[in-house]
Amino acid sequence: MIRVLLKQKLDEKSFKERRRITFGEVSEATGISRATLNRIANVPGYKTNTEIISSLCGYFECTPGDLLLRIPEEAEE
Repeated sequence: MIRVLLKQKLDEKSFKERRRITFGEVSEATGISRATLNRIANVPGYKTNTEIISSLCGYFECTPGDLLLRIPEEAEE
């Protein structure tokens, strides 16, 4: 399973900028709906697409490798 580290990247950016960043702000900056951001952050294994990953990478100024984590199959069980 691939996991999107959205909450972690949001926390890192909030800490770096010394302010609270909301899903609403991310939504406005990326064009990704808050509902989709919420599902990505809270639903394990939520399937998304490369366009969304690209938008999030642009917002967080990172690469896909910084945003995605592969969870081995045996760890899922």
